[in-house]
Amino acid sequence: MKREKWTDEDFVSREFNEKFQYDGKDLGVHCGDEGTVFKVWSPFANKVELRLYRDDTSGVWMTRELQQEEKGVWGTRFRENLHGVYYDYLVEENGRQVVTGDPYAVGCGCNGKRSMAVELRRTNPVGFETDVAPLPQEEQIIYELHIKDFSYDQQSGVPENYRGKYKAFTIETSNGAYPTCMEYLKGLGVTHVQLLPFFDYGSVDEAGDEKQYNWGYDPVNYNVPEGSYATDVTDGTVRIRECKEMIQAFHANGMRVVMDVVYNHTYREDSWFQRMAPGYYYRHREDGSLFDGSACGNDVAAGRAMVDNYIADSVMYWAKEYHVDGFRFDLMGLLPVELMNRIRRELDEEFGPGEKLLYGEPWSADHSPMEEGKRAAVKKNSSYLDKGVGFFCDDTRDLIKGDAFHGEEPGIVNGAEGLEDSLLHAVTGWRDGGADYRPVSCAQIINYVSAHDNFTLWDKLVLSMCDEPEYLERKEKLVVANKLAAFMYFTCQGMLFMQAGEEFGRTKFGEENSYRSAPEINMLKWHRTVEFADLVDYYKGLIRLRKKLPGLCDKSSSAANRIFGRKIYGEGIFSFQVDNRTVGGDDEWEELFVIYNVSDKLCHVALSEGSWEILADGRETDCRRIPVQTPKGVPVEARSGMLLGRRASVSGKEVSKQTVLGA
Repeated sequence: MKREKWTDEDFVSREFNEKFQYDGKDLGVHCGDEGTVFKVWSPFANKVELRLYRDDTSGVWMTRELQQEEKGVWGTRFRENLHGVYYDYLVEENGRQVVTGDPYAVGCGCNGKRSMAVELRRTNPVGFETDVAPLPQEEQIIYELHIKDFSYDQQSGVPENYRGKYKAFTIETSNGAYPTCMEYLKGLGVTHVQLLPFFDYGSVDEAGDEKQYNWGYDPVNYNVPEGSYATDVTDGTVRIRECKEMIQAFHANGMRVVMDVVYNHTYREDSWFQRMAPGYYYRHREDGSLFDGSACGNDVAAGRAMVDNYIADSVMYWAKEYHVDGFRFDLMGLLPVELMNRIRRELDEEFGPGEKLLYGEPWSADHSPMEEGKRAAVKKNSSYLDKGVGFFCDDTRDLIKGDAFHGEEPGIVNGAEGLEDSLLHAVTGWRDGGADYRPVSCAQIINYVSAHDNFTLWDKLVLSMCDEPEYLERKEKLVVANKLAAFMYFTCQGMLFMQAGEEFGRTKFGEENSYRSAPEINMLKWHRTVEFADLVDYYKGLIRLRKKLPGLCDKSSSAANRIFGRKIYGEGIFSFQVDNRTVGGDDEWEELFVIYNVSDKLCHVALSEGSWEILADGRETDCRRIPVQTPKGVPVEARSGMLLGRRASVSGKEVSKQTVLGA
């Protein structure tokens, strides 16, 4: 083959893979007492020269030409342990020379321009070798958080030099008035914290001031922590150690860590990938232009052998080296089903079935073709995904709060009508055929009403329910709608996910795409936990209660069979029942009865015989109150929900019929 004839079609050919597919796990740099080995995959190169630097800013200290090995690999070995030495490569191809960092680097200097040789065991904080994730709980409840947002607020109680940093998670905080940061998270009860991207990204100058901000969806060095969150960007080992300390702190405080990963595009096309293997890592149109299904300028060519190897190996690296407990894939629809299933399989083989969470966004921003024989990991292909690969359910989200892209368009909690039947499909995790896709299991469904993208839930409610937006003002009708939205998705089968601060009316002042807005707009405003203390308590109660209800926590493929008795009584008033029993279990409540009243009037529901308790309503959650039954039935307040549990030991599916009466 000659370079000028290589096309996207060639890159997936048997001939190319037989010649260049390298399945070894030793690419990058490995250093220790027995020396240091450098290896890169650069299949089109005529020559690869290693350039070493004593630090991140000085000139070249030493050069060495790498030797060509099999399958497009180049390598060299030093007898010395070169831990802490910086390096890059000079790659020559058909007379063209380019300087590049190492795509497989596990360390780097400031802004990721130079790679760094690291003996990883030296970066472990005290006790990290014995660090383990907390035992799995009855239910996984995921809390999405940006590292800088967490502690940037002056009222966070975090020392100034740690604000917005990995270290903020490692200390006990107190502002003298109310819990913040890690102390607050412990009290909330979530089981997993999903951190927005914290691998090295390119949109922030790590040597710049702290006012810079970005969500981090701009990958440069996939296997290196971002330096702007470290207390020292001049030493490439500091970011590694402090990132590990952060994860260790989460584990010590009873929470697992999910890493938001962005393997669908890179910060720029002129990446280390492109410099090492021009053309191979990106999808191109026939005219040579780049596909842009990511809306970020390029699409990584997942589905090609070495791309898939890189992504799968990178995920495994973070799971092993940093003890990461799960992965959230940005624009998963740009990746093939086959790759996601491979990652699921490899994680299960290494750590045990289901030990690591795996889920993503089942869409792309625009069209981008899959390689021949591959299927995109989008909702319509959910039946091809392993049941352990989850995806965000925008269907349920939009039903509850309204269209994510149009602030004034309401959902069922803020004024939309005629959605009752759809919500009764959503409660099964869309397993009953109520959508144009059918999940393998409700375990695949991630139920949520807000995330970092688009409007916060509070801002959405302000825009859709108020004539004049006042984002900081507490309005009771918005609090009521917020509670109802939470009640609804917490009573649906599937996984649960919430944006940090959703539980205290988080506002970004109506900014729907705050990816590079000021940190003051994005940060968690901790004083709102006091102003919205009742809303915080409501979420805390929902979290505690959810963990006690096997009928809703069930993630088996047959979980939807627990849902029965779905009814619509009139506009805005509907209900369903749940078989809450477990095989051989001593369950507190054999049956659940969930009522949604989104109308503006009080209604009454007549209960069947048995010992019923109110477990949650529009004001209180995780409670145990005997319902007050009037001649018309149990009163359910307007714009609220009610969850009841029945203790009586009668067959769950033979209970008497529920009827609704007018106020």
